[in-house]
Amino acid sequence: MPSQTGPESHPETMPSRRSAGAATVVEPAASAAAEQPVTSGRTVDRSAHLGAGLRRLAKSVGAMWLLVVVLVGWEIYGRLNDSVFFPPLSKVLQHFGTMWLSSDASGLYLSELFWDQVTMSLSRFARGWCLAVVVGIGVGVLLGRSRVAARMYNPVVRFFTSIPNTVLLPIAVQIFGITDGMNIFLIFLGSVWVIVINTADGVAGVDPMWLRSARSLRLAKGTLYRRVIVPAAMPQVMAGLRVSLGIGLILMVISELYATTAGVGYQIVVAQSSFQYLSMWSAFVLIGLIGIILNAVFSVVERRVLRWQRRAGLAGL
Repeated sequence: MPSQTGPESHPETMPSRRSAGAATVVEPAASAAAEQPVTSGRTVDRSAHLGAGLRRLAKSVGAMWLLVVVLVGWEIYGRLNDSVFFPPLSKVLQHFGTMWLSSDASGLYLSELFWDQVTMSLSRFARGWCLAVVVGIGVGVLLGRSRVAARMYNPVVRFFTSIPNTVLLPIAVQIFGITDGMNIFLIFLGSVWVIVINTADGVAGVDPMWLRSARSLRLAKGTLYRRVIVPAAMPQVMAGLRVSLGIGLILMVISELYATTAGVGYQIVVAQSSFQYLSMWSAFVLIGLIGIILNAVFSVVERRVLRWQRRAGLAGL
């Protein structure tokens, strides 16, 4: 009989064709299925980023609601009262732009008055505060590590801490005269004691187990301070520095109110004596902005220095 060459005679060839066809059909479906999770993942990531951004925005708005209420109340009260002594916020901000800002890009959009007066004040503040940081941390470490020194000098520290710093202004004028040295001395004297107390408290509170472990490793004295004592006390030190930052800024303005011929405080006196109340309020706003910027910069430095410490701080309230 003649051999059959039809499809029925070779059944083994059919599955291969079918499997090939099935592979051909399944391959696009598999590729589509493989692409689907990627698209879904990107969508989920975008949604997560969007949700995180909205949460941060809501948190920022929630943190600033009190400031917004105060500013709106200021504007309403100023317009209803119509007093030259308490102008509306809108007029103060308009005069602030005229007084402290400019359209000159070469001067970073800051006026000549800003560069003449504000830089003078910040220079005095930086020199007085940095000197307080160096002396305060050094003395604080000494008092925190030595019980004898703590007993001897603790009454002196507490005495000067209890005295209002502005009371020392006439003495500083008598010693230094109306010079930058007087402003620097007052800023230093007001800021240093907070740093001393916080540093001494932080050093004295180092865990004794850490010190025993360091001694068992036979660490050199310099290494012990650099690697164990100072890092352990750094949260307290940074707290003292933050408080002293505000004290130094306050004393910078106060010292310029009474005994100086240049600076932001001096501009306040000039504006008040010449009945330029918009200029006076503009200087107040400028001092507030300087304080906000200084605290923001310090917060960045603090997070960098204390990056090993996991804490929420005031942000958790």
